[in-house]
Amino acid sequence: MENIKISKEEFKKEVLENIKVLFRKTIDQVTPQQAYQAVAYAVKDIIIDKWIATHKTYEKKDAKTVYYLSMEFLMGRALGNNIINLRVYKDVKEALDELGFDLNTIEDQEPDAGLGNGGLGRLAACFLDSLATLGYPAYGCGIRYRYGIFEQKIVNGQQVERPDDWLKHGNPFEVKRTEYGIDIKFGGNVRVVKDADGREKFVQENYQSVRAIPYDTPVVGYGNNTVNTLRLWDAEAITNFDLEAFDRGDYHKSVEQQNLAKTIVEVLYPNDNHYQGKELRLKQQYFFISASIQLAVKKYMQNHKDIKKLYEKVAFQLNDTHPAVTVAELMRILLDEYALNWEEAWAVTTKTCAYTNHTIMSEALEKWPVELFSRLLPRIYQVAEEINRRFVLELQAKFPNDHERIKRMAIIYDGQIRMAWLAIAGSYSVNGVARLHTEILKKQELKEFYELSPEKFNNKTNGITQRRFLLHGNPILADWITAKIGSEWITDLSHIKNLEAYVDGKKDQKEFMQIKYQNKVKVAEYVKKYNGIEINPRSIFDIQVKRLHEYKRQFLNVLHIMHLYNELRENPDMDIVPRTFIFGAKAAPGYKKAKLIIKLINNVANVVNNDPAINDKIKVVFIENYRVSIAEKLFAACDVSEQISTASKEASGTGNMKFMANGAVTVGTMDGANVEIVEEVGIENAFIFGLSSDEVIKYEQEGGYNPWDIYNENKNVRRVVTQLINGTFSQEDPEMFRDLYNLLLNAGNDQADQYFILKDFDDYCAAQARIDVAYRNEAKWAKMVMLNTANCGKFSSDRTIEQYATEIWKLKKVDVVMPKEL
Repeated sequence: MENIKISKEEFKKEVLENIKVLFRKTIDQVTPQQAYQAVAYAVKDIIIDKWIATHKTYEKKDAKTVYYLSMEFLMGRALGNNIINLRVYKDVKEALDELGFDLNTIEDQEPDAGLGNGGLGRLAACFLDSLATLGYPAYGCGIRYRYGIFEQKIVNGQQVERPDDWLKHGNPFEVKRTEYGIDIKFGGNVRVVKDADGREKFVQENYQSVRAIPYDTPVVGYGNNTVNTLRLWDAEAITNFDLEAFDRGDYHKSVEQQNLAKTIVEVLYPNDNHYQGKELRLKQQYFFISASIQLAVKKYMQNHKDIKKLYEKVAFQLNDTHPAVTVAELMRILLDEYALNWEEAWAVTTKTCAYTNHTIMSEALEKWPVELFSRLLPRIYQVAEEINRRFVLELQAKFPNDHERIKRMAIIYDGQIRMAWLAIAGSYSVNGVARLHTEILKKQELKEFYELSPEKFNNKTNGITQRRFLLHGNPILADWITAKIGSEWITDLSHIKNLEAYVDGKKDQKEFMQIKYQNKVKVAEYVKKYNGIEINPRSIFDIQVKRLHEYKRQFLNVLHIMHLYNELRENPDMDIVPRTFIFGAKAAPGYKKAKLIIKLINNVANVVNNDPAINDKIKVVFIENYRVSIAEKLFAACDVSEQISTASKEASGTGNMKFMANGAVTVGTMDGANVEIVEEVGIENAFIFGLSSDEVIKYEQEGGYNPWDIYNENKNVRRVVTQLINGTFSQEDPEMFRDLYNLLLNAGNDQADQYFILKDFDDYCAAQARIDVAYRNEAKWAKMVMLNTANCGKFSSDRTIEQYATEIWKLKKVDVVMPKEL
């Protein structure tokens, strides 16, 4: 393990120099944000030599490289993570103390780059950390969104979206690489011409274009010399200003290219409830994919002569369906720019591309209208048409006369391009992200593709980086673990199993629970400061933080809170352990039902928190603008981890793993990675409830569930559902939550209670009651939470990446040696 040595005096000198050069100030004049910038640039200087050495080593060894293509990278703050992975945290902290700066205060000046919306983007970030730590050559490729997802404000209990101006002060860790700019073409028409040999060539004309400019950010491996690269693409106009158009008074035309470039990178996931939003989203996807693929191919050809061997040195990993256009774009490059014939190009493409499916939800398997796709990407559409034509011929040969199957499997059908089908057809590997998820893909959603090409399908259960979510996010617990079992767990989480030797020790239990209490105090202080709510750190912290979606069932959670409140109102002396329910979630701007659930949570919180009759036995908190830096605090403080998605709907989940590592007990369904968590920790150390995935799928296929039966027979259900429309939690407008009532009871909906909330309600309440009983037994509870931490070893992204690297990408580890050591 590489241990870098820095001179504290040199580091202090560099910080002071940065303050002077960057801001024309002395240390006594500097603002906290300027202090952060000065420190970040000083840390970047430590990184740069390793970064240069890494890429020189990769080139010298001609190492195969994976390009991880993702619309989202939810990286979190970089400064703290970088100095931990450089192993200079203590030195930097002491140097800053001597300068009169507090490292925690400086870290808090760094914005969370909102370049993702949830688990998909955070997983990508964990994977990059693991790739660098394990020494595998990799680039992460995405978009440098100007405003990211959005900054969430809660106004009168409702979500209001505001621009997330994360680049307001610049990003000190990034490096602009103008020399690697790539032109991207949209629209126009395609003309066929013959070359000197009589071969057809396809020429795109009358197009609009923008220039993609990469901004590289270092991804530092832990305790080694490896620094990989996150490459985020910005867009610039090829011609910034059309003076001729301006002079003739056509002011809009004069800045047309500027506006096109600006719009493409303005925001993550533009609302696609309208045509313009769909068009922009497709532009974004093609923009970063085309730029990434073009540059990767150019880089390969600088040192290799045979484009037909691209797959020996390059792997493209498609992180979900958004990058599926990779298949057609790589084909275009091979056909049009390197003059391969179709069979040669297809052979290269299908040995280079691999696809990860992240969802069972059909709504997320993207489809594009042919009219939009062919107009915006005319040459890519031609390529996709030919891929589809040949694929259909293959299907007809294998399944003669099975027209219905071919309709279901065709990449282009009924005026739509099915992007997931394109990704599967053009990839050599198709993986799910938890064992249950992969089995459902093989048996349900992608059954016919599995029957066609079973050799492509495999499982890679997701993981998290313990360096971000334990070492950095929970330093008190991390130090305690290291004191007990040594530091090997930091790079090999399987070592954390050695904690099992301490789970019965009374002194060890007391120490572990004291650490949990200290973390709960910090969250209580945060909630008091930002929410104005007093919460009891001795209460059970019951936390659900994740993207707001109906299948994740925040709605079920809040219905249980309403039920508990009703019971306390009827019996104020009821003996329960005080409970603090904490939510954090963003809803997509166009997702009205999800936003209404946020409003319900906040209205319930307002009623519950201000009712003296229940004597503070329960409190409800909604954390505004949930993000990675807040997540780290909440994972460390959590007692009960809410993982309550409808069984069969959550592909994996990774929040469940982060809570587990920090010593929280799961209340959940047997869904996604919960299944594997329970296998590791034992079902007696979790609180499992609800329908199984098989039961859910059976109801969906065969029917037989009517939520009215439960409503009519269960008075507790009837009461909470009625409270949605009688003004109990919306006195100003009793009809406010009518749409949520309708979701449950099919008033005007095609399918009643689609996510089986009422079906699972009683079992969920019973699981919550079991938690109340278990928490009272301090020794038993301490053992449960310690066992959760001790058994989280499987869920490291290091293990996941090792499997990807050896089983899918066929990468080799590269040991980076610094020049002075050569």
